[in-house]
Amino acid sequence: MPFPNYPEKHNLPAVLTAQNLLAYRRQLGRFPDIEPPEGMILCLQKGLPERLRRRHPLKQVGNLMGDLYLLKQSRGKVGVLSNFGIGAPLIAALTEELVAWGVKRFISMSWAGGLQPNLSPGAIVACSRAIRDEGTSHHYLPANKYVLADPELVENLMHALARQDHKYSEGTTWTTDAPYRETRDEILQYQAEGVLVVEMETAALLAVGQVRGVQTCAVCVVGDSLAELRWKAPLDVRIVERGLETVYAGAISVLMDM
Repeated sequence: MPFPNYPEKHNLPAVLTAQNLLAYRRQLGRFPDIEPPEGMILCLQKGLPERLRRRHPLKQVGNLMGDLYLLKQSRGKVGVLSNFGIGAPLIAALTEELVAWGVKRFISMSWAGGLQPNLSPGAIVACSRAIRDEGTSHHYLPANKYVLADPELVENLMHALARQDHKYSEGTTWTTDAPYRETRDEILQYQAEGVLVVEMETAALLAVGQVRGVQTCAVCVVGDSLAELRWKAPLDVRIVERGLETVYAGAISVLMDM
């Protein structure tokens, strides 16, 4: 049976909204009864905020498919969501609910696969745009190859990284739903285009941000590599962790200053 000829989905109103679900969570007592932070760090590196809590003290305020914290030094201005899993559908759903709560700025930080030979483990990439090779963003925006990050957030993040005397690159990430279907032909094509990294969430986050009118961007730290057309794990994970720690500090600084 052929599929019906639906109109473009991104133009249609939804039956379930994040506001509906947020109200239900509050009714069940499963959402914090506090003012929302203005900025949120979406930390895809499990356990990192907890590991750094002596340097950046946290107060856990609830759960939202993961652990929801406020940074004590920000006096409620900056939140951190961690330990919630991976993937474009999840990051979009979380962002929707946080926007419905009142969060206005989002910085995601994650481990990514390097595509260029000059990007070694621990290299930091500020993602100015993402290739939409996943499904979620196409439910939000008309078909297009790229979705853009918020330029102000990207610029502020680069300044924050420079203040830490840490090298970084700015450029394009490839967002895919299927890490076990990354082919040699795709990698060669994206290398030729100058795409820097590959991951699973950024395009969806940026699409939600555009549709909901909030600022979003992503920073990736290179862990594994596909640059030699084969998967190569990092020899020393501690180098990657130090890069993530630098990004975390930079994201905190940016959201507090804004």
